[in-house]
Amino acid sequence: MATNKRDYYDVLGIGRQASGDEIKKAYRRLAREYHPDVNKKADAESRFKEINEAYEVLSDEHKRTTYDRFGHAGTQGGFATDFSGFGGFGDIFEEFFGFGGARGASQRRAPRRGADLRYDLSITFEEAVFGVEKEVEISRPEMCTKCQGSGAEPGTTPLRCSTCNGTGEVRRVQQSILGSFVNVTTCPTCHGEGETIAIPCLQCHGARYIRASRKINVRIPAGVDNGTQIRLAGEGEPGERGGPPGNLYVVLDVTPHAYFRRRDDNIVLELGINVAQAALGDEIAVPTLDGDEKLAIPAGTQTGKVFRLRNKGVPHLRINGRGDQLVVIDVMIPTGLTAEQKKLFKELSKTLGKEVVPQREKTFLDKLKDVFSL
Repeated sequence: MATNKRDYYDVLGIGRQASGDEIKKAYRRLAREYHPDVNKKADAESRFKEINEAYEVLSDEHKRTTYDRFGHAGTQGGFATDFSGFGGFGDIFEEFFGFGGARGASQRRAPRRGADLRYDLSITFEEAVFGVEKEVEISRPEMCTKCQGSGAEPGTTPLRCSTCNGTGEVRRVQQSILGSFVNVTTCPTCHGEGETIAIPCLQCHGARYIRASRKINVRIPAGVDNGTQIRLAGEGEPGERGGPPGNLYVVLDVTPHAYFRRRDDNIVLELGINVAQAALGDEIAVPTLDGDEKLAIPAGTQTGKVFRLRNKGVPHLRINGRGDQLVVIDVMIPTGLTAEQKKLFKELSKTLGKEVVPQREKTFLDKLKDVFSL
């Protein structure tokens, strides 16, 4: 049956190589953003359900493996056919009866995809927000330039293995009470290659590959976050016997900023003002990643008051637009007053009275709700 469901990896905005921690982090971020109690958009509830469904599958190792192999059809609770367990029967027939020997040899000498590589790259907070291009240097095996990957010294050629006669396998007849059986094993001389190297290449010593360093340019898009993976197709280890190369995964480590904090695509800045500015109001210059921005502080502003600067946050990674900057006010109580300042405060206190008003202290969750309810 056809399905219109989105790919679970796309739903969570992660790559197929994502670790369990990365899956959990992506889920928590999206679940917080699309929770119906927080997000009042019409599609928030359906998105929230979609996010939970994707996480339920990808967070379970067995379900994730089934999904990777069969897609959504493997998660419907119906009959998901998986014949991987029957692979052992082929091995048994091959080992005891000699069936499938040619198949086994051809598989061992078939093209094989190269291994993936990982590179951890540290970038600044600003580079993550606005994007940057970096040059990285990786070390990986590359085909030997002297023997062109044959493993043999130029001017010589590999020889057909005399032990297995080029088949890559050794067959031994064993007698049992049930009769004669053929035991098929990988050739110990050529290790299944079917050929041996009489004079190894002096550069790679017969290994066919040499380790080399290579510099690669990595384009980091605006809006990436800590732990984001960038896939560079074909930049991993080379494939064997003509197989395709693996991929290079660049994993980003974003250095924290001195005073900006990121919350999804919004930037939070705690800003201290003095009691006079809070009581009388003022116009102040607020630092943003785009430069200073003027902000009017109304008279009577209290600690914890949040102001929103539109489009001064992080660019959205997959759509146009930017998040906002949230400025959280902290009224600073002065210390080390001069004699003149103390005199002025005493005169002021006489006009304010001494009545106190009990207030409930806000929890961290309350403060978060104030910030994100703007």
